[in-house]
Amino acid sequence: MKMRISQKSRFTVGAVASLALVTSFALSACGVSQDADEAPSGSSSAACTGSGTEGAAAPTELTLALVPSGDAKKLVDTVKPLEAALSQRLGIPVHGVITADYQAAVEAIGSNQAQIGMLPSLQMSQACDKYGAKPALQTQRKSKSSYAAQLFTNDPGKYCKDTPVAGPNGMLYCNGTASGNGPAGLDQITKVKGAKVAMLSSASPAGYIFPVAALKAQGLAVEDLSPIKVTANDASVLAVYKGDAEVGFSYWDAREVVKKDNPDIGNKVVVFALTDEIPNDGVSLSSKLSPEWQQKVSDAMLDYAKTPEGVSALTAIYQITGLQAADPLSLKKTQDAARSIGLG
Repeated sequence: MKMRISQKSRFTVGAVASLALVTSFALSACGVSQDADEAPSGSSSAACTGSGTEGAAAPTELTLALVPSGDAKKLVDTVKPLEAALSQRLGIPVHGVITADYQAAVEAIGSNQAQIGMLPSLQMSQACDKYGAKPALQTQRKSKSSYAAQLFTNDPGKYCKDTPVAGPNGMLYCNGTASGNGPAGLDQITKVKGAKVAMLSSASPAGYIFPVAALKAQGLAVEDLSPIKVTANDASVLAVYKGDAEVGFSYWDAREVVKKDNPDIGNKVVVFALTDEIPNDGVSLSSKLSPEWQQKVSDAMLDYAKTPEGVSALTAIYQITGLQAADPLSLKKTQDAARSIGLG
């Protein structure tokens, strides 16, 4: 399937619609379905390291695919400094596009409509397994290369076995979750049975895969809940804040993203459980690039991430505070978690 992106639509919300054209293909072709929770299970294969194309012609321009973790319109603006910095360092134009979802970004890499993808850990492994895309870099957040998914609620009396306390960010936590280091509080998650729960698509590590895996370990399935599907982590937080759901899933701590517009969110929405640690997202590079150009792109991003302006820009995009070489074996942990809940 060929995906066309016009120059005029690059880096605009219109690019979402352009890349959405590949979504239906992505849902049926990629290893994790967005809506179906049943897929063949089994042991995972060896960690994929990707490849490059020896002798490939040097690119005259590059496309960077991103997926909104919150407001797509904000991402359009916040990613512009990264686009400019890479263009300057690589000596060719680097254009950003915002994809409709995680799977569309994988398909963009696979069809060579994008050569650089900023992807969650699962999709990095998928792009490698299916298209040979090289998992080049992983993000760091506050010097960590992993994070926990969080379960949060507007009914702490039901889910907290202790009194919620304010963490360093001033927001409330209970059951030992204030550190952000998982796992914690998982003995309380059986109380979620029958509740309205805000969750992302089944392609999301923090918004679905790891919380559902944690529930399965406690004897619960998605069918035991009343799911409310949301499109982004901030939407999950807001669903609980507004009372549309009693519990929500997201990465730790997505409440910070919406705190500016909702100052009381840290009091009304309380984190009560953390999953096992999830390998951080990162940067995948198309196998159609030569190994030399894959290295150039990696070096350019690493160089930018070491500068104050780079840290500021990457923090604005995905709360990234640093970059490091990717660990394919670590990334495979998300694939294993997905398979544990029947997602191939």
